[in-house]
Amino acid sequence: MLEELSQARRVVGAKQTRRALSAGRVRKLFLAQDADPTLTAPLAELARAAGTAVEESATMAQLGAACEIAVGAACCAIIL
Repeated sequence: MLEELSQARRVVGAKQTRRALSAGRVRKLFLAQDADPTLTAPLAELARAAGTAVEESATMAQLGAACEIAVGAACCAIIL
């Protein structure tokens, strides 16, 4: 799962992910299990409404590392 994320074109963070979801450019959404649900729930709803796959099996630290950033990430997405 995280190998796929580290090798693909991606966006990181709530704002960029929301923009990509709204534009229909997201292939798969990743949400951190330990992220604040008030931040991730609206993104999950957008993704499910668009028929986009959603995965919630990593922590913020793991997502951040997979995205090659020095901090944790609440969400990120593989884009087209």
